[in-house]
Amino acid sequence: MSSPALDAALADIDTVFNGFASLAETGCGHCHAPEETAYLRTPYVPIPVDVVRYYLYEVPDHFDDHPASMRRLLPQAARAMADGSLGSIAYGAHGLTRADWRSWPAAQVAAIEAFLHAWWQDALATPEPPYGIEDIFETCVTIARTVTPFLKGWVGGPAADAHLVHIADVWLYDLLSDASPFSWWDDDSEDAGVADLRAWLAGPGAARLRAAGEDDLALRCELQVLPEGERWAHPYWSSPSATN
Repeated sequence: MSSPALDAALADIDTVFNGFASLAETGCGHCHAPEETAYLRTPYVPIPVDVVRYYLYEVPDHFDDHPASMRRLLPQAARAMADGSLGSIAYGAHGLTRADWRSWPAAQVAAIEAFLHAWWQDALATPEPPYGIEDIFETCVTIARTVTPFLKGWVGGPAADAHLVHIADVWLYDLLSDASPFSWWDDDSEDAGVADLRAWLAGPGAARLRAAGEDDLALRCELQVLPEGERWAHPYWSSPSATN
């Protein structure tokens, strides 16, 4: 069961993006079946979820009007993202990461932002969300082009703390090697996002992990912000704790 906040955000997406379509859409003749492209031109008609997923991750130059197509998909796409029926996420760049949606009318921008934050909060409070917590986080932050509000909004509680333990370990695989943990962040805001993630993980994130009894993981989070030479020369690597 989703949270009231997520239900409200999805209802707002339904209202704000109701009736949108890409009226002159022809699609890519090599990749898109005519009956699939017809859904993008036709408002109000439900789109099969496999078609939603296909178009949501399609490259923009396969559309005549990519932003209009994303607006057409949004009501069903957001619900499928929230309830897990999309099947999978984060296997490619989400369509909204390729659209300048913050330049859209204010009501549309507000609806997308509210959905992202409500979806993230709902996932944090759910012990087993429909997608991996790292995939939900990456989808949210690459669409929003910032990690800050999602890190600041990391609520407490058993499920949220367990998600932090898991995702910190996943992130450190890349961060300790000075690589980005994000596969599909493809614009100039990625460097700032990674820097903000590093700082949070070494500060508030590490403190929360230590409070949860994850001392080993907390120390590795703190080490990842050190210069490379100091990081790998740290005594931790020659005498790691028994929990490593």
